[in-house]
Amino acid sequence: MALSNKPDLAAPHTPEKKEASVGFAAGVFVLLTILAGMLGPMQSAVNGQLGKTVGDGHLAAVISFGSGLIFMLVVVLSRTKTRNALVALPGQLRRRVIPWPNFFAGLCGAVIVLSEGVSVGALGVATFQTSLISGMVISGVLCDRLGIGANFKQALNAPRIIGALLAIVATILVVSPNFQAPHVIALAILPFVGGLLAGWQPAGNSNIGKLADSMLVSITWNFIVGFTALTLVFIIRVMAGSAQFVLPEAWWMYLGGPLGLASIAAMALLVRHLGLLLLALASTAGQLIGSVMIDSLIPSLGHTVYAVTIIGALVALVASGVAMIPSKKMTKNHDEKAALA
Repeated sequence: MALSNKPDLAAPHTPEKKEASVGFAAGVFVLLTILAGMLGPMQSAVNGQLGKTVGDGHLAAVISFGSGLIFMLVVVLSRTKTRNALVALPGQLRRRVIPWPNFFAGLCGAVIVLSEGVSVGALGVATFQTSLISGMVISGVLCDRLGIGANFKQALNAPRIIGALLAIVATILVVSPNFQAPHVIALAILPFVGGLLAGWQPAGNSNIGKLADSMLVSITWNFIVGFTALTLVFIIRVMAGSAQFVLPEAWWMYLGGPLGLASIAAMALLVRHLGLLLLALASTAGQLIGSVMIDSLIPSLGHTVYAVTIIGALVALVASGVAMIPSKKMTKNHDEKAALA
């Protein structure tokens, strides 16, 4: 029988080739996650400009939440299963099927979107995003310590404490150019508080998603709660004569909600390939890179990127990575229900 010199195309790949292939795929997914992370700063920029255009950051938040809610209602109400699950949630809230705070996680998102409309115009996207992420780092450390949204409580260790302290340093750095403008520093507190609340929000949304057997329903409920709260307060302001309802003419100013939804969807898909830790780091990098790029490349926004702004963003990224180092001392969370109540 003649021997062939042709390569065996059916032969399995060598371990080296498989490892290189997996590494390349991981690199591609990290890049995609960084790009997806840039959607957050884009949403902040849109809502910030919307707030400046309508002259009311609160109204900008209402419009942003409203656009996202309309999109989600079209998706969820078009399917019998998700429609029935959404309609059942108010009754489940009344019966306390799960602790009631889970049903109001959307209020955390409302605070973030409200702070975008109110403060991005004055702070700039980079400062806003850094303050937001710094708040999220501290919130994540505290939520892990209390076991909120997890089956285990993680003790405070050196990396987590250092990460939280670095987050505070990052916030101080990005607001330092405005130390002579107290009102701007006060505005920086808004995204920081939003970040503190954002650490708990995924736990509430996840529990609603399990209850409804659909994260689409959970996201829609999240938008309903946030939109309702923002709208009720805005109506009170209109009745008191301190606000008026106007709509922007530029179509792109209605994209705040859809951009937020696109970010959520992208992260949900990418987490399957990267895992939570790498996803969080890559998306944080995307948020910070995107925010600095937006402020630098779009001068019409009127935001100056200082050297300390970039340093602060880098410190926030380091803080995120350090704070994610798991604690060796972990205890099973037997009272997660109480932690969410």
